[in-house]
Amino acid sequence: MNQWNPNDYQQNSSQQQKWATEVLPRLHLKGNERILDIGCGDGKITAEVARHVPQGSVVGLDASAEMIDFADKQYSTISNLRFEQGDAQSLGFHEQFDWAISFACLHWVIDHRPVVRGICRALRPGGRILLQFGGKGNAAEVIRVASEVIARPQWADYFTDFSFPWGFYSPDEYRPWLEEAGFTVTHLALVPKDMTHEGRRGLEGWMRTTWMPYWHRVPTELQQQFFDEIVDEYLKTHPMDANGLVHLSMVRLEVEAVKPRNA
Repeated sequence: MNQWNPNDYQQNSSQQQKWATEVLPRLHLKGNERILDIGCGDGKITAEVARHVPQGSVVGLDASAEMIDFADKQYSTISNLRFEQGDAQSLGFHEQFDWAISFACLHWVIDHRPVVRGICRALRPGGRILLQFGGKGNAAEVIRVASEVIARPQWADYFTDFSFPWGFYSPDEYRPWLEEAGFTVTHLALVPKDMTHEGRRGLEGWMRTTWMPYWHRVPTELQQQFFDEIVDEYLKTHPMDANGLVHLSMVRLEVEAVKPRNA
């Protein structure tokens, strides 16, 4: 289990939050819906959703106890919002929600079949999903650089049994899982995104926040050197722009589907 730092995440996740906010209007909320947010993280987006359903309710679910504790404290005054620690692959809800949403989370899961089956069980007939997470080709260039760095003699021993930690899938791969779970797919597409960070420190902050499967393998006293090598190599071929911003080519898989009313 990766141990998340909620304060660090809040400071280095502005792009993920921006992308989530951009798609929230697709929910077309009336104000009385019951909503499940899977992988709610620090709770910022979950709290925003709760404010749009004053006669409804929102449950934020995350596997990280640190994130749930942080979100609980940050948003304790929102009466129609609660947070639970839980695993996306073993959802225990049954026909409780009108919507299931998830942003910048589900690429942390390799096998999505139990996830979508659990989401389908959690939704009422006619319930819908809106998911957005890393898709096929996401962060390809920085991942390529990291793969080259961890193969170097100084680092290779720390990664002898390393397996790629993220599930980045295409629409063709994902559609059968949705349909097998009982969903009718309404939108399924890869969407390119330009992620920017302020200089090398911004890029390093993002990696420190979200690349735990890599740097947790490296001894504490060598972690800064490890970050420096990856950042240096990336900037050789992707230099900062005139405004001092580092750009990364990201890809989101957007998923929208409905649970049939006769399910």
